[in-house]
Amino acid sequence: MLASSRLQTIVWTSRIAEAEKFYRDVLGLPLKGKSQGALIYGVSGSDLRVSPVPSTQPSAHTVLGFAVTDVRATMQSLAERGITLERFKGFPHDTAGVLTTPDGAQVVWFRDPDGNLLSVVQYAAL
Repeated sequence: MLASSRLQTIVWTSRIAEAEKFYRDVLGLPLKGKSQGALIYGVSGSDLRVSPVPSTQPSAHTVLGFAVTDVRATMQSLAERGITLERFKGFPHDTAGVLTTPDGAQVVWFRDPDGNLLSVVQYAAL
């Protein structure tokens, strides 16, 4: 029933102005519009809805991920825009901060202004 629907991802923010600059200017996502105070970004045919809330807590786990063809080039571009990678104790990150999973995927993590944990992944194969 829902398999043919367009997926909408929702992220919460208590810092809507900072979130708008981050998702638009740092991540480079096109702002499609606003709806009831939420920011709607287009991401490869799907929508990312950044919705305002009075308060929120940083996430311990990934809430949003971007699959790319070149994780290192993507992260270099984001680093030039001020993104700092997260490194997790006990994870075998390489010197650039990239984790290679047993199946060959390469993953990095970073946070948005509210502390939401985001990822960028380059899959070895799908």
